[in-house]
Amino acid sequence: MNDSHHSSIENMVKSFRVSDLQTLLASMGRSKSGLKQDLVGRALRLVQTEYSPELLKNVRQLYESRFPRTSSWLAARRPEGLPVSYTALGSTPSAPSQGVEYLNGISKPMATPAPEVKLVPLPFYQTLETLLPPTELIAQNNEKLQDSQCIFELSPSQADQIRNASELRPGIRSIQVVLRICYTDSIGVQEDQYPPNIAVKVNQSYCHVPGYYPSNKPGVEPRRPCRPVNVTPWLHLSSLSNRVTVTWGNFGKRYSVAVYLVRMYTASDLFSQLKHSSLETAERCRERIQDKLRFDPESEIATTGLRVSLICPLVKMRIGVPCRVLTCAHLQCFDAVFFLQMNEKKPTWTCPVCDKPAPFELLTIDGLMSEILKETNEEIEEIEYLTDGSWEPINDDKEKEKERERSDTPEYPTVDMCVPETNGHSPAHSSTSLSGKSGGSSAPAAGVVGGAPAAPPSGAVVDLTLDSSSEEEGGGAGGDSEDTDDSADSPAPKRGRYNYDKDLVTAY
Repeated sequence: MNDSHHSSIENMVKSFRVSDLQTLLASMGRSKSGLKQDLVGRALRLVQTEYSPELLKNVRQLYESRFPRTSSWLAARRPEGLPVSYTALGSTPSAPSQGVEYLNGISKPMATPAPEVKLVPLPFYQTLETLLPPTELIAQNNEKLQDSQCIFELSPSQADQIRNASELRPGIRSIQVVLRICYTDSIGVQEDQYPPNIAVKVNQSYCHVPGYYPSNKPGVEPRRPCRPVNVTPWLHLSSLSNRVTVTWGNFGKRYSVAVYLVRMYTASDLFSQLKHSSLETAERCRERIQDKLRFDPESEIATTGLRVSLICPLVKMRIGVPCRVLTCAHLQCFDAVFFLQMNEKKPTWTCPVCDKPAPFELLTIDGLMSEILKETNEEIEEIEYLTDGSWEPINDDKEKEKERERSDTPEYPTVDMCVPETNGHSPAHSSTSLSGKSGGSSAPAAGVVGGAPAAPPSGAVVDLTLDSSSEEEGGGAGGDSEDTDDSADSPAPKRGRYNYDKDLVTAY
């Protein structure tokens, strides 16, 4: 092999990143540990001392995957590591054809395609056409800030779709061209992920990239929502080419970019889809409740019922349309409309009950809970599922207290002191029993010994609910009584909460 060819291979190796060098050395059975300068030196010695067709194949494949010769992404600047001899080699008819034939077995001018990257489908975006498949952003030099460009054209039908699309809100059309960025990884589907220092320029105009969500928790850094970037307003809706430039920070991670023509959906659109396509019948819900009460693995004791709130955990209001996630173990629902509206503004797709993933395709409307919400009034905030799949409402403490206030029953049991006149007061005209009904009583009540009130025990509290004008009504000289002397230092007795007769004692 001539010196120029050998020199071109060495220059390719010098332009490799650490990950490329490690891949090359590992494929040739060499150690891949150490700093970059160690890896470069080890790879160069490998080229100089153990040159082989396998080594040539690996070097060319790594270089072509990093610097594709034909790609829609154009380098903003010429790669610093691109050897002059390699350019000359590419202009020679025999040399490149030999390399290409050796690498691929057939003559193929296109670069070796990168591993296929699949982006996760998004509920609010329906992909109509792919304008640019996921393509890796290639660092052209060792600088931290890189520019990569893409050029594409819209067909007349695509331009007409955008031009004739309805407006979801001012300036936002239902048909859009969006740019999506994710990690370069062929395993599984990739979520949108922005590189550091991202900026997007469309036909020489910078477009809006979503900013950071402010954090109201101390010590928690603001989070940036990585969603598709709408580039539609700056496009040429004609036969003119559109140029998109992505500025990104090169800090070791690999990113891919794709461009799609999409249809935008609103929360109302998704709610309509949910109502028509994912409804769990009441009968199926009852079966699931019976199974859970019968086979609950988290309970060591047999469960006879499960309480479920009718209040949405998102907005603390009564649920309108009960919704659950099929993969969640709990029976608690949340409001479907509020959940979709919140994810339209801030897409998290997380269950508000257990914080587990809640993708749109796993949401379902609970048919049984829908019936319960229709059959119960606004005052019922909680119900209990029973082992047979039935349910019963639960009145909370607030509701019980309201019932007590509306009823004639006092809050505490009372003792009727039916005693003769001893202090100038006439005895009670009627006796009030523990049930709150009027009636006579021939037996002395508790606390009465021999027809006279017994002294209260030590530490007991006795509330004498006497009317402030009892002396005038009774006509007696209450001021000279013994009771008055004993309570001289106490505040004047007041009328109790309920209008009962005088001489009523509340026992605690």
